[in-house]
Amino acid sequence: MDKFLGLFPTLPPMQLQTRVYDLKARLDWGEPALTIIDVRDRNQFNISHITGAISIPLAELVSRATQSLDLTRDIYVYGDTDEETAEAATTLRTASYSNVSELRGGLAAWKAVSYPIESILDATTR
Repeated sequence: MDKFLGLFPTLPPMQLQTRVYDLKARLDWGEPALTIIDVRDRNQFNISHITGAISIPLAELVSRATQSLDLTRDIYVYGDTDEETAEAATTLRTASYSNVSELRGGLAAWKAVSYPIESILDATTR
């Protein structure tokens, strides 16, 4: 079995902060065992958000997360600013979530490199 070590690529471990490139690489890898949380308000989320992200506004973060997400789930979180993102990540870590990463630059960084976004408004205006 040891002769196969190194033949198959592996993803690096989660970091406290993640660049958009690293999250995109993980999504492209096809690993579904992660959740992306957008902590901005619902209106901003409806205008645009990272494809596959879920909306949990910061004020509701702990109550909604604990209802639906396992404490060991890999979570990537982003907000309006890196400060809001850090606050959300700290809130989740304080609530005993062990695998939380702050998406540096948030949606703006994601859009800057033309990664896929969704808009609920687009879907309702068709």
